[in-house]
Amino acid sequence: MKIVKQLALLALGAAAVPLYAQDETGITPYRPSVSSPAQLPLAGQLEFEVGGWSGKSDQGRRKSVPYTFKLAFSEEWGVLLGGEAYIGVRDAAGQRERGVGDTSLVLKRAFPVDSGTAFGLELGVKLPTAKDAIGSGKRDVVLNGIFSKDIGDFHLDANLNAARLGAYAPGTGRMQTGMSASVSTPVSEQWGLTAELSDTHQRRQAHATQLLLAAGYSPTKLLTIDVGVAKGINGASGNWSLFSGMVLPLARLW
Repeated sequence: MKIVKQLALLALGAAAVPLYAQDETGITPYRPSVSSPAQLPLAGQLEFEVGGWSGKSDQGRRKSVPYTFKLAFSEEWGVLLGGEAYIGVRDAAGQRERGVGDTSLVLKRAFPVDSGTAFGLELGVKLPTAKDAIGSGKRDVVLNGIFSKDIGDFHLDANLNAARLGAYAPGTGRMQTGMSASVSTPVSEQWGLTAELSDTHQRRQAHATQLLLAAGYSPTKLLTIDVGVAKGINGASGNWSLFSGMVLPLARLW
């Protein structure tokens, strides 16, 4: 599969990244879960996340290459720029569409409580950069509240969000709400596991509930590779999806 080959090439390139920050805190992965952590990356360190995703539903198949650039200005403030560099869809009738996805810009504020606890807020806007056949064609605005906490060997990220949709079906609401909770834990010095339950809801629409399981491998403090599977729990959530990706630093800007 082309996406897997691209990720393999990126992994080889990442292995050549100078370990200039081994004495620092390393990276702060946000993927692969739906839930965002409250914590920001190391200030001044530009981090990059990229992956491959493939899913199937009653409407057809979809493949994408999601990405995110993350940059923190301080321990409290940061920005995220993300989207899907490629989307390929095939509907139940066999019709195909390909192209670049929508783009999201997020302003993030972290509220650290102690070394293992933090709250966070994200204000984001999704810009309609995809063509109408694979995107909504309208702008969305999202507000996301976050709570993160270390509990022994486990780490919890809980999100509660509301989105004002630019495009919505007649008879449904403009507002879409979502909630998610992910729990991760290390199983060795380099390996970790993540489990997550997430849900989205729109007025007069069925809840879309998903269970996600993933494993992460960190050969160094500056590279994490993940692989996982997600399963929709009800009919509105799609069927199975598979994904893999990585997180690495691109540069120290200050």
